[in-house]
Formats: sequence, C-alpha cells, structure tokens
Amino acid sequence: MTRAQTLAAVAETPGLLSSDFDDLGVTLTPAGGTLRVWSRAATSVELVVFDDTDLDWITDAIALEAGASGVWSVTTPLLRPGTRYAIRVDGPHGPGNTFNPGSLLLDPYSKGLVNPHFEDWRSVVVDGGFDWGGVGKPNVPLDRTVLYEGHLKGMTKRHPDVPPALHGTYAGLAHPAMIEHFRSLGVTSIELLPVHAFETEPRLLQHGLVNYWGYNTLNFFSPHAPYATEASRKEGPEAVLREFKGMVKLLHEAGLEVILDVVYNHTSELGIGGPRTSFRGIDNRAYYRQSADGAYIDVTGCGNSIDTSTDAASRLVLDSLRYWANEVQIDGFRFDLAATLGRDAQHEFTPEHPLLQAILHDPALAGVKKIAEPWDVGLGGWQTGNFGAGWHEWNDRYRDRVRNFWLSDVDYARRASTAPVGIGGFATRLAGSSNTFSNERGPLASINFVTAHDGFTLRDLVSYDVKHNMGNGEQNRDGADTNRSFNHGAEGPTDDETILATRRKAMRNLLGTLLLSSGIPMLTAGDEFARSQRGNNNTYCHDSPLNWMSWEYAPWQKDIHAHVQRLIALRQANPALRPSRFAHDDEVVPSASVIDWYDENGETMSIDRWTNPAHRTLQYDAASTPENEAPNRILLIVHGNERPIDVTLPRIEGVERFVSLWSSADETPSDDHEVFAPGDVVPIVSTSMHLFRME
Repeated sequence: MTRAQTLAAVAETPGLLSSDFDDLGVTLTPAGGTLRVWSRAATSVELVVFDDTDLDWITDAIALEAGASGVWSVTTPLLRPGTRYAIRVDGPHGPGNTFNPGSLLLDPYSKGLVNPHFEDWRSVVVDGGFDWGGVGKPNVPLDRTVLYEGHLKGMTKRHPDVPPALHGTYAGLAHPAMIEHFRSLGVTSIELLPVHAFETEPRLLQHGLVNYWGYNTLNFFSPHAPYATEASRKEGPEAVLREFKGMVKLLHEAGLEVILDVVYNHTSELGIGGPRTSFRGIDNRAYYRQSADGAYIDVTGCGNSIDTSTDAASRLVLDSLRYWANEVQIDGFRFDLAATLGRDAQHEFTPEHPLLQAILHDPALAGVKKIAEPWDVGLGGWQTGNFGAGWHEWNDRYRDRVRNFWLSDVDYARRASTAPVGIGGFATRLAGSSNTFSNERGPLASINFVTAHDGFTLRDLVSYDVKHNMGNGEQNRDGADTNRSFNHGAEGPTDDETILATRRKAMRNLLGTLLLSSGIPMLTAGDEFARSQRGNNNTYCHDSPLNWMSWEYAPWQKDIHAHVQRLIALRQANPALRPSRFAHDDEVVPSASVIDWYDENGETMSIDRWTNPAHRTLQYDAASTPENEAPNRILLIVHGNERPIDVTLPRIEGVERFVSLWSSADETPSDDHEVFAPGDVVPIVSTSMHLFRME
C-alpha cells in the first residue's frame, strides 16, 4: 500500500477519532457534571465522591452505566468545581488483568489532583476559566525559532531578582527578570522539561533522591502542583492551573513561546508491582503493551509502555494535546521517546501510525510545533529521519558529528598526529543534514543540539573525559558511557590557564556551530553561562544546586553569554543561515540557501579535501534565495585542527568585500567589523571559526 493509500485508509476509519470517545472525563453543565470513563474489559465502574476537607471520608458512591465502545458514564449534581473524586473499577481476572474494586483510581482526564497521602491521589473537578485578555500565541516562524530547553524549577530557584516566594514556580518563570533574560539572550521558545503531574519512583525515595526531571507522568492533563507558589497550592488545583495559564500569558505577551516536553510513552505506574493509580486499575490489558501471558513489553526502559495500538489510549494522548494547545495555549510539544507512540499492534514503528497522523492533521493542533525524540529502547527503536513531513526531530546524528569534530577528533589527533576523519560529514550537518531529512521536509526538520538536559553540560563536555555519577546511587553505572567529550588535558577543575583557554574556545566553537547551522537550534539552559554539573551526565535525581542555575558568574562566563547573544542576533539578521528548504542545482528554490564550498586556498573543495583527515579546513559560502527578506550571503570559515592556518578568501563573481561578523578566537565578541577583499589572506588560529557577510 502506498503512503497516500495508507493515509486515505486512516482518514476513512474513525478509530481513535470516533465520536464514542468524545467528552471523556468530567464535562460541567449548569445542572452538574457528567463523568465518562473508558474501560474495554470492566464489569463495573463506580464514582466515589469525598468530603471537601477530609479526603478519606467517602460521602457518595454512584455506579456508572455501560455504553458504546467501552465507555461508562454518569451524570450527577455532585460533580461541580472543587469536587474531590475517584473511580473504582472491577473486571475479570486472568493474564494481563489487574482489576481491584477496592482501588481508588484517578480519572485519566483529571484537570486537577490532590494528594492526601503518599501514593494516594484524588481527582478534582476544575472549571478552568481564565481571562486571556486578548493575548494570543506568538507564532514564531520556524526559521526564526531558537529553542531554550530548561527545567522550570531550576531556572528560577536561585535567581536573585526573582522574589523568594516565586523561586522555582510557574509565576517565577514569568517574572520580568526571567523574561528580560530570555529576550536579551534572543531565544524565542522556552522548552520546559515535564510539567505534567509526576511522581518520584520508590527506588529513588529509598536512596533519599527524587525524580527531578519529571519523566514519570502521573496524569496527562494536570499541571505539576509543586511548581506552583505556596499560595496557589493552598488555594487548590483551580489556582494552580490559573497560575500556569498566567505564566503562559505573560510569556506570550513578551513574544516568547512555551513548548512542553510531554511523556506519553509510559506512566508512573511502572512495571508490575509498581503503584496502582489509574490505568493499571481501569484496564491494564488495554492501556499497556503486553504479551499473551500478561508480561509487559517494555520499549521505554521504564517498566511499562503505553499501547497506542488501542484507539482509546491513542485518543487519550490526542485529547491531552488538544487540551494543552487550546485551553492552556501551549505553542508546541517535544514528545519523549516518540517512537513508542508510533508502534502498532505488533509493536513495530510506522510513521503512518494513526496517532502520529492524527497529531499532524488534527485541526485543533494546526500551527502547533511538533518535535519528536525519534527513538526508544525497543527493537527497531532508532528512527531519526523517519517521522515524515510535519515533524521536527531531535537530530542525534548532528549532536554526535559536531561533538566528534570539535572534541573527540581533536583528542584523537593529539595522540595519533592526525584526526580520524575529514571535514565532509561535519559540513553535511552544518548545512542542514540533507542525508537524514528529505527534500520534502527540508533543513527545519532537524532540531540541532550539542547538549540537552540528558548528558554533559557544555562546560562539562569540554572538561571531562568520563562521567562522574557516583552521587546517583548506582555506583556510576547509570548515564551514557559514550559522550564524545574531551577534557583538553586535565579531568575536571584545573588552574592551568592554557587548558582553560582551550576549553573556552572549544565551547565557542560548539556554540558557533549550533547557532550558525541550518536547522532549528536548541540551547540548553545554563550553557549560555557555561554551567557545570561537576561531571555528572545524568542528574535526573538531584533537586539541588547541582541542577539549579546559578546567576553569579565570573567575567569569562559573561563573555560566553555575550557570544551566545551575538550568535543568535547574527542568525536572525542573516537569512542565509536559516533556510527553510534545501537548494537544487537545476532550479531556484525559494527560502533556500545556495551553497558553495572552498578550501583554505579559496579553491573549490576537491574530493580529497573533503575526505582527507589532514585537511579539516573549509569555507562555507551560503547565499539566500529569500521570499520575504532581502538577499543575503555569508562566508563561514571552519578550521578543525590545532595548527594555525592562513586562509585565502575566495574570488566570487559579484562579491566585492567580506565584512567580519564574529570569530570564535575572540574571548569577547569583537565590535570591529574589519573588511577584507577577495583574495586577502586571513590568519585563522587553531580549531576555530570565523563568520563574514559578503557584499
């Protein structure tokens, strides 16, 4: 079957889009509320209502009636804003079924939660009313998007200009001091680590640790209450949601987008024997991937994996996205372990999966940025480049090649007198990864990153050869062993100024590559100030200064910040650096960049120059073919070994001069825009970059 036929078949089959799944959860009316719960195998479902103040006191219990497609429902005046409730579900026994009519379970569509006891939760009915005051989404164009990935608590916990009552909160993130930082830096879109309600795994609690990152979702519709201010938490779930929406509104007023990192691939119920809070008690067999004997098929490494081959489970994900995108005005989503969402009933990944297609084509999600982490840990789980048009993907090939070029290749060359590879692979990543993403998708399909929350920070990447994760309680076994890092001569902190200067230049090279490459760049919060995690490359379990951003910086760290500011500004000012499409030799492609490559002598790159490890120098000439902006042309010199070199600027028809814009050799960004002529010789220091505008 062709792709077009597959999509047509999906469109003709209601499946997860069936109206039978409409209005699940609580819908409020003037007469009360209607609760609708899906369970394919249940034999009874019961609504349990609690006292407003004593959450152990059951005041009412009402049976739900069975309806079409496994949906159970009840309408009652007891369901009103503020009602605390749970559900109890009974059903058959046997492999894969874990029904227990005594378990108090969360409504999967809860918009608010309260927690009377450890591992004991109640759903809360919320009204959700909010005055957006006419503030709309910024709708930042894709080519101008600069992502800033950070932890909501960690970004503000220690900020001296954010009031202490707002430290680590939704309100704190929208404080003028934070907005000023984001805007002055130049980023456009704040990508938050998980903010859906989540729990800490029992294993971590036994070690005195917590799940700090939040990749352990309890509920897909409720904001994580501990990130709200104390005042909002005391007032209740309605106030927590209102504070979250207030954060989004203020960031939107400042022109900043809000992207959520969402974890739909597994839940905090974990493997068999883990907590029973919702899905496991409602219909374990239908919500989680299992073999015939009831054993979980784990493709996430977290014990349980959501079975998106079940229409109702897929619809739950889609409805959650609709809710956050419209009711909460979220601008985009980064899907954790997105390959899991695209696995069919045979547990094999397909980009034509009904859920992936519904996310792309649902009118309620039009204009929402959709970013896939294109892998999971199951068989066939690595799918970078395979998600199809409309998706943007974390590009691990970009990350690895850029790290190799500036770090591990240089380390290798110090020991072997030559680098292991030439510059060709690096150039492909610089120009948009056309060997990974199709012409149809273009360079903006690639989310370029050098660091992320998971792994070394930028500073640690140039300061440590190996991970130092002893504080995680797993004897340094956790975290990636292959980091493609280079300590430049000393492991961790050092007073050797030569090593420190080389590390600073290495960071500038990595930042320069990230922010001058074709594609959508993602900067990790704190890298603009060279934040360190002391060599820990898996800090998921530390809610401490190890993860919290410090806002007191040495002069050299402020210099790094200034470089990031300059690079983002140059990216926005030069459309040749941010093409939307790949160019073609036989036609003019609007919003592309026509690329020519020259060697250090100003001559067209030869095959030998591309592949020879001894020649790791190129001149990257990109000329825009704009639709809405003035024509623009840049030249970027990249020099990838530790020997200085003289580079002859190319003689190009129509180019009369080269204006210097930025160099990674400078400790602080230079405002001296030196002008060069074609054929001039430019001295380039070891392992560095130099950007020019051609006029």
